[in-house]
Amino acid sequence: MASAQDTSHLDQEKQHAARAAVQWVRDGMLVGLGTGSTAAHFITQLGEKVRAGELRIQGTATSLASENLARQVGIPLVEPRRGLRFDLTVDGADELDPQLNLIKGGGGALLREKIIATASDYMLVVADSSKAVAQLGKFPLPLEVVPFALPWVLDAVADLGGNPVLRINRQDPSKQAHSDQGNLLVDCHFGQLNDVEKLAGQLIVIPGIVEHGLFLGIAKAALVVRHDQIEVIRPGMAPQPASDFTELP
Repeated sequence: MASAQDTSHLDQEKQHAARAAVQWVRDGMLVGLGTGSTAAHFITQLGEKVRAGELRIQGTATSLASENLARQVGIPLVEPRRGLRFDLTVDGADELDPQLNLIKGGGGALLREKIIATASDYMLVVADSSKAVAQLGKFPLPLEVVPFALPWVLDAVADLGGNPVLRINRQDPSKQAHSDQGNLLVDCHFGQLNDVEKLAGQLIVIPGIVEHGLFLGIAKAALVVRHDQIEVIRPGMAPQPASDFTELP
């Protein structure tokens, strides 16, 4: 378990990454607002710019929690509609590899996060140093599952070697965890993921799985704090200092 000092340091890294992301938001943008602790820092800091009159932007949130936070900090929100495209989505990740493949869904918002990300011209990941890994798989892979289908989904994922575990509500351990859509959340323990493309294809065809937490080929860049410095990571490229960029890389 992480110490209080480690947790505090990681939170500082999250704030640092979020602050760098806000610098790349431009006036007039339509912004996808991610979910999780790092994304919450981004939303809060973006709201400060909006309230100060430094930015005129609109956003759509990937969860009810992020939607509530955005309202609190004064970010105008846009409802989903046909033809809606986002200039930029900023979101966190539970894990990211050097190719910017992601595991997301630790906060239970993977479906809306993937919907917003794929409706965006640019997805930017913000992350602390603990999230960058050489290979995905240490963090359990989340699934959003239709309640009726749960027994069969668990059987199918177990057959794939996923050791699925139904997520429990953290606030009330006597209850199951649900997504904002009312679906169940399942965490799969595959271990090291050697072929993420193959696994994604196997999961998405299982009836009852609404969405899985593998985000492949979606993120364009990531801001990762390492040794108190912000690095820009892009798929298949060497990391570069964020200070090298004044616009989205």
